[in-house]
Amino acid sequence: MRIITSAFIVLSLVIGSGSLASARQAPKYGVSVKVVNKAALEKARTYTWVSSQPSPVKDINAQIVAAVDRELAARGFTKAASGKGDVQATYASLSRTDVDLKSKPDASGTRQQYSVGVLGVELRDSASQKAVFRVRIDTPIESSTDAQEATINTAVKAMFEKYPPRSTTKS
Repeated sequence: MRIITSAFIVLSLVIGSGSLASARQAPKYGVSVKVVNKAALEKARTYTWVSSQPSPVKDINAQIVAAVDRELAARGFTKAASGKGDVQATYASLSRTDVDLKSKPDASGTRQQYSVGVLGVELRDSASQKAVFRVRIDTPIESSTDAQEATINTAVKAMFEKYPPRSTTKS
């Protein structure tokens, strides 16, 4: 009896989550900050890169790293010349295709589709390995390679606009 009750609860949750998903509106694009440890960020002055899930396209990888380097420099960070920095920078990226289920299908039955880029950047405390700043952006992207660097720069800039400002008080 316990197994049947558990199976019913799980089935209800699956069916319920399916109906919730279909009731959702269009996906929300934009920046979301997941972690901010302002005290740790105040202390950090240097950073090093660590690899996680970089873009397999070398040009895109280089553009993302350069954009993050620029934004970190604008916030007073310097890349550690050797050894570990105060924080470790890493990023992960992927692309997906969103489909507008409310759009009219074309002659082939295809609904309107949007290419979406997802980029997450994380700064981790080098000593504790705990995240001190984690930010993510989901944004529609152009498939043309001509616009990719501008899109990356705009996305990374928008992400770092959520970075907490440093205190202006002197100790």
